[in-house]
Amino acid sequence: MSGNSIGRLFCVTSFGESHGPAIGCVVDGCPPGLTLAAADIQAELDRRKPGTSRHVTQRREPDAVEILSGVFEGVTTGTSIALLIRNQDQRSQDYGNIAERFRPGHADYTYWQKYGVRDHRGGGRASARETAVRVAAGAIARKWLRERFGIVIRGYMAQLGEVPVPFESWDEVGRNPFFAPNAGIVPELERYMDELRKSGDSIGARINVVASGVPVGWGEPVYERLDADLASAMMGINAVKGVEIGSGFACVTQRGTEHSDELTPAGFLTNHAGGVLGGISTGQDILVSMAIKPTSSIRLDRRSIDKSGAAVVVNTHGRHDPCVGIRATPIAEAMMAIVLMDHALRHRAQCADVVTTTPRIAGLAPDGRQQPPSPRD
Repeated sequence: MSGNSIGRLFCVTSFGESHGPAIGCVVDGCPPGLTLAAADIQAELDRRKPGTSRHVTQRREPDAVEILSGVFEGVTTGTSIALLIRNQDQRSQDYGNIAERFRPGHADYTYWQKYGVRDHRGGGRASARETAVRVAAGAIARKWLRERFGIVIRGYMAQLGEVPVPFESWDEVGRNPFFAPNAGIVPELERYMDELRKSGDSIGARINVVASGVPVGWGEPVYERLDADLASAMMGINAVKGVEIGSGFACVTQRGTEHSDELTPAGFLTNHAGGVLGGISTGQDILVSMAIKPTSSIRLDRRSIDKSGAAVVVNTHGRHDPCVGIRATPIAEAMMAIVLMDHALRHRAQCADVVTTTPRIAGLAPDGRQQPPSPRD
């Protein structure tokens, strides 16, 4: 299987299956001298791990990360960093009834047709369990970006099913299991998920991610544009079916006078472009929004076929997230960090000596003050 790596200079290659002995990754390209301990990575993994509330899968995994290489006396050496997370709570017997059948909406059918062999236990390589190692690698990237450039990467749930989540405060995001930036709406989200779980069905979600403090100039102008790489990384997350940068599809109904972000000596007046122009960062907040589909593994009957092509009825039992979007925020943040670090190193390699006389500007708030970090509502 190819396609297990992301990035050029900061390259992450993952391995492992949902019900194998472990999952892990190798991180190539991290500069030497970054102070790094397992605790730095574990803090991010704990935000993503299963079993944290009644609204997500009850698989109990500690997700304890082990650093096997690339760190000596508490700092990175510049060599490959190998990370390992051991699986400890598999229940492979829960998947025996789908060994010969294909779950609708899942990767079962496509994996079988492509490889002629399929690990049906928890989805194998297609399982969202693999995203834990993305979060681990992303923790390294976001630590380096924060210490080197002061970049802050944050995400939140903007919508759960039919329920929009108005943004109120970043402070609320870490205080509830939904990563909702609004304390007042949490009881409604709780009731929504309780009813959904009882019904046996699933639902999708919208997640927004914001990177603040990204310098102007990162990204390539043609085939490896910063926004294109961000979109590719986000679409590479399990269950993501749509990605918007800045205004996204709203630009279809915007006039040029509204969408084009005007520049003034004090800064940009708007940020419909989402912090990227011509594939290159503007120095404004980078705004990404993604749509996550409903969980495909549900206990309700669905029509499908078996390996012989015969019609069957499939229902999936076991431990599954009724909304995979609930745990997606740390994953999206990690993918943002990985892409930004890769482009930071690429920019440093080619353009570190470039100097212009034009002042560098940032975004402005409606009252004319410097724009603080803000999400796309």
